[in-house]
Amino acid sequence: VQLMESGGGLVQPGGSLRLSCTASDVTLDYNSVGWFRQVPGKEREGVSYISGSDSTTYYADSVKGRFAISRDNAKNLVFLEMNSLKPEDTAVYYCAASRFSRPGLYSSQYDWWGQGTQVTVSS
Repeated sequence: VQLMESGGGLVQPGGSLRLSCTASDVTLDYNSVGWFRQVPGKEREGVSYISGSDSTTYYADSVKGRFAISRDNAKNLVFLEMNSLKPEDTAVYYCAASRFSRPGLYSSQYDWWGQGTQVTVSS
């Protein structure tokens, strides 16, 4: 199973980006999918997840109201829409899939991971 992120890049503060996550050999709509981010020298931080059972969503306080997670089951894609971006959102963003219906933002609860995509917020 391989997950792949896309959509990262350089954006100015206040701007927007949409990250996409797709997978080979696993149907994402049957699994919970989470987004995490990591800055060099810091622990990986959970950002958001969408439940595999009923598509309930959850967000870290740091991104609540600015980020939105969603699915396109027909295309086996999960998105992370990021708005009002701040310099502190700069990180490598990873998507991950979990067989648990409520994995939370605990990386240990996720079974498969992507390689990450860089998001840089800077003027």
